[in-house]
Amino acid sequence: MAISKLNDRLQLIDGFDLGLEQRTGSYVIMEQQLTIIETGPSPSVDYVKQGLKELGISLDEVRYIIVTHIHLDHAGGAGLLLQDCPNATLIVHPKGARHLADPSRLIAGARAVYGDKFNDLFNPIVPVPEQRIEIKSEGDRLQIGPDCTLEFWDTPGHAKHHFGILDPVSNGFFAGDTAGIRYAQLLEDGIEFYLPSTSPNQFDPDAMRAAIERMKDQRFDWLYFGHFGAARNPQAALEQVLTWLDVFVKEGQAAYDNDESADQLAKRLLVPVLAQLAEKGAKQPHRVMPYIEMDLQVSAQGLLDYYDKRGSGS
Repeated sequence: MAISKLNDRLQLIDGFDLGLEQRTGSYVIMEQQLTIIETGPSPSVDYVKQGLKELGISLDEVRYIIVTHIHLDHAGGAGLLLQDCPNATLIVHPKGARHLADPSRLIAGARAVYGDKFNDLFNPIVPVPEQRIEIKSEGDRLQIGPDCTLEFWDTPGHAKHHFGILDPVSNGFFAGDTAGIRYAQLLEDGIEFYLPSTSPNQFDPDAMRAAIERMKDQRFDWLYFGHFGAARNPQAALEQVLTWLDVFVKEGQAAYDNDESADQLAKRLLVPVLAQLAEKGAKQPHRVMPYIEMDLQVSAQGLLDYYDKRGSGS
């Protein structure tokens, strides 16, 4: 079981999403009202439960489960985990709540993308009882300890049903996917590397840029990524994501104009990524390549979807 202690009150449990280590994590905030941020997909729930056990936390101690957005790699296991946490309430963005209560559209969308792999990656998707859902919007707060009141920010760009959570105690921000992906696999080479996540079907580069600029203005001490782990240099991380966002948008436009496929666009994007890794002196890029290639494929789909919708006026 992989558990990382980030500080005295914050732990990160690796959910081994997709069977990969350091892919998607669940954060445990050890406050009076014990809080988990992100459940991962349903196959990760056993890892989360085992992690809590190793931390000496019983499931009936869990008071809040927060999901930054409802994509299945972040929230697919929410209903399953809630079944075993009798005192927990699920916190979700207003645009995501109904899809967790009735996940039929989420399931259909994921099946369309993942096909035969869906069951292994995401089953079972358990509906969340409406009475156990609490909605938080821009500026809403949630007190989880005498000296800790979380604040919710609407952070679209990756998805419209996305919020981020400000933790005032650590001056840290749970960014979900709006601030991109942190490739923890490269840390062994001394490289901090980040890419944006432009997945379908609600990617909006302008909204993503605005949300990231807002994060920069706050000058956090920590940035907590859904994929994967915590950055101690948020300003540099956010700058890197913004720089790559410009590259993604430019290459996406070129691929769309040339009627290229998502596979072709992913290969386009891989060229500058590999060049930068070489420039940074990555010694073992093979360790991170399965993650990067998978992410670029999904991001390419989102970029082409964005330009297709913009071109059709939808």
